Amino acid sequence: MIAQIHPLGAAIALFFVVSLFSILWWMLHPPLYIPAAAAKARRSVFAVKKILVPTVGLPYAERGVELACRLGSEQGAEILLTYVVEVPRTMPLGIPLPEAEQEGNEALERASSIVKLHGLPSQKILQRARLAGEEIARIARERDIDMIILGIRSDPGLKGELLGRTSDIILRHSPCEVVIDKLPKES
Repeated sequence: MIAQIHPLGAAIALFFVVSLFSILWWMLHPPLYIPAAAAKARRSVFAVKKILVPTVGLPYAERGVELACRLGSEQGAEILLTYVVEVPRTMPLGIPLPEAEQEGNEALERASSIVKLHGLPSQKILQRARLAGEEIARIARERDIDMIILGIRSDPGLKGELLGRTSDIILRHSPCEVVIDKLPKES
């Protein structure tokens, strides 16, 4: 007597064998354990919809814009670029400062061109304030920003501090996550 194999029976048997080996493979390869803090950071990066990037038009600040674009590209985050013209307290806040505003507009335009390369939506914000850090923190609160990205210089300032006054104020008063990007010191 010759046993005959029906094609439907062979397909069901093949499906059963493949399913069984798939389940065995899955059981022998459990997912890696991710600490809770790392998992929370991963979720927060994927949930970012608005990123604020202060710029001063220098290479380290433009590197911050590039980092913001890379962090926000997967979820199509909006990049808000800001330049704050600091007006000394000895002058009225509305005093004309055409050179400073032109410098700010040029910095914003360069930063905007970086964002356009990534195809992300962006806004340019030119503001006047007494302290840039306070103004940036205010913008973050009012516009419901999810993350601020600060590009900082690689060399310490005159006092030997890496974080300047503006960065320090942003870190203290920011209502959201702040990412600091520092280039390695060139040798």
